[in-house]
Order: sequence, then C-alpha cells, then structure tokens
Amino acid sequence: MGKFTENRPVIALDFSGMSEVKTFLTQFETDEQLYVKVGIELFYAAGPDVIKYIKSLGHDVFLDLKLHDIPNTVKSAMKVIRHLGVDLTNVHAAGGVEMMSEALDGLAGSTKLIAVTQLTSTSEQQMRDFQNIQTSLTESVVHYAQKTQEAGLAGVVCSAQEVELIKSATSSDFICLTPGIRPAGAAVGDQKRVMTPSRAREIGSDFIVVGRPITQAENPVAAYHMIQKEWQAKQN
Repeated sequence: MGKFTENRPVIALDFSGMSEVKTFLTQFETDEQLYVKVGIELFYAAGPDVIKYIKSLGHDVFLDLKLHDIPNTVKSAMKVIRHLGVDLTNVHAAGGVEMMSEALDGLAGSTKLIAVTQLTSTSEQQMRDFQNIQTSLTESVVHYAQKTQEAGLAGVVCSAQEVELIKSATSSDFICLTPGIRPAGAAVGDQKRVMTPSRAREIGSDFIVVGRPITQAENPVAAYHMIQKEWQAKQN
C-alpha cells in the first residue's frame, strides 16, 4: 500500500449543537466536499443525527470519540459506529493491543481506525507526573504507535513533531494525523505541541486537523482556503 495524504485540512467542528453546525457548513459552496471532525461534545449533544446530516451534504467525517474501555465493550461500540458511515474514527492506544484489535473487528473494515498516542495537550512533565510514564514523551508516543501497528490499525493521532520518528519506527504508509495545527501568527490556545500546515506537510503528516483558526475566523471559508493552500503547497 502506498503512502496516502489527505489534501483537505480536516475541520474540527467544535460546536455544542446541530444549529451551529448547520450555520457553519452552509457558508461553504454546496459542491465543496469537506472533511470534518465530530468530537465528543458535538456527538453527545446531537447524536447520530449530526453524522447523518453531514454525510447528506457529501462531506467526509472523522468521528473523534477516543474510545477506551474493555475490549468487548469497544468492539460492541464499533459495531454501532460502522453503521453511521463515518470515514475515520479512533481509540486510545493505551487501551492495549487486544482492545485495538477488537475495535478493528467491530468496524469490519468499513471505516479507517487510528489510535491516539499522547494528547497534544500533554507535556512531558504532565505525562511523568500524572501517568507515571518515566520515559521521554517521544519514546512513549513511538511505543504506542508500534503497538497500534501491531494491532493492525491504519495509523495514529500524534503531534507533527513526532511524525518522522513514528514513520521510521513503523512504515511510510502508516497514517499520522496531526492536530494542534495553527497557521503562522495564530493563537496556540491549550495545545502544547503545535505546528504550521506547511511544516506539517514537509515532515510527512498525512492528515491535519484545524479547528479554531477556521471555525472562529471572521471569514471561515477564506480561512479554510488559506490553510488548505498552505497545506497543499508542499505537495509534490
């Protein structure tokens, strides 16, 4: 399998309900197919209906629920998710190889599955203090990535700073989806490990996720196209 790069920035729909989603998405031309991320706040508020609405518009969906539970429970949840028709979803790698394998079985190949390594809001000091993982943050991320590959998943969610090491430790076609992407000059917010779209492209990120710099922009459509242009600029 060759390396795949998603040319559209994935837009994080960090909204609290369906009405905000509709207001945001109707700003775009109807023939522009977006790739959007639905996280736990929006999914808990609007449920499967928000997925059905977004898919009815022809957009691709990353359902970002970060499942982490006993293997059988996660497998059962994935059986439900596969009927929603989402394109990508995820689990926490910390749940273990068995849990990740069971999650993959539950999806039955209908949706790409990736795993979260360390959240981009986590610093090395926080990891050591609260998780009691006494390696470096990078070593922890690479270890989780290798276990994710062992479980048969398509890739990981990781900081762009870790992409090169993860690709070296796994394979070139192992997907690295990177949140914490900010165009030059944008506020960092609560993300500890951030990077610009062009730099993320240069070092090998396959997907980037961008939220507030688009959704909170004065002109979200223009902001999206600016970031998309920067993300695509380094493509060969």
